[in-house]
Amino acid sequence: MKNIRVISRMDIKGPNLIKTIRFEGLRKVGDPNDFALKYYNDGVDEIIFIDIVASLYQRNNLDAILKKATKNIFVPITVGGGVRNVDDAQRLLRAGADKIAVNTAAIQNPDLIKDLSTNIGSQSVVISIEAKKNINGFWEAYINNGRDKTGLNVLDWSKKIQKLGAGEILLTSVDREGTRKGFDLDLVKLVSEEVNIPVIACGGMYSLSCFENIVKKANADAVAMSDCIHFNRLNIPDIKQFAISKEISVRKL
Repeated sequence: MKNIRVISRMDIKGPNLIKTIRFEGLRKVGDPNDFALKYYNDGVDEIIFIDIVASLYQRNNLDAILKKATKNIFVPITVGGGVRNVDDAQRLLRAGADKIAVNTAAIQNPDLIKDLSTNIGSQSVVISIEAKKNINGFWEAYINNGRDKTGLNVLDWSKKIQKLGAGEILLTSVDREGTRKGFDLDLVKLVSEEVNIPVIACGGMYSLSCFENIVKKANADAVAMSDCIHFNRLNIPDIKQFAISKEISVRKL
């Protein structure tokens, strides 16, 4: 049985770790490096840093945070936000990232996925999908931190992402993000059953049962969480112990 990865998602604005609800509003949480080190010591499997305003300014500004994090943290780190081309990705890899997450630029130029896969390896390419169900009943991909519609059907886009060489999908339900209402099981199941690359579920985790449901009912390969661990409602050791008790394979502490 595959190990289900427990991932901390850390949204960054400037020097601060922040939290949003449906990608709107900003609540400052603290120093991202302090939180990242805590999660590492608690046994997190991976960390995702997302610069949430990078697409607006067309540049990712996480170099300093990333360089500091990699001095003391030795799990894979994914960095996203504002990556426009291979040069941007390679700069972040040199700063210490293991994987690069892309959303807006990949939708605007799908060939970027192929270019990234060729130049940095598909294992380092994570395509982020921000999904909302529209009035016509299908899941639509959004860009610019969940603000702008694209008209793209999430399922069609997921299949294309895989074909172009991406290594993973970070799938976030915009409607559930930060709401403490649980993952959107239908969304994650829809995508995970149609692609062969790993799907990271994100958006809405609030309880231990959320973890079990997203793995067993929606076939997620990894679970990304923020609010529930940022505000100490859950912690990574308890999540992993719970997973083991439910016969879900995770990396042991």
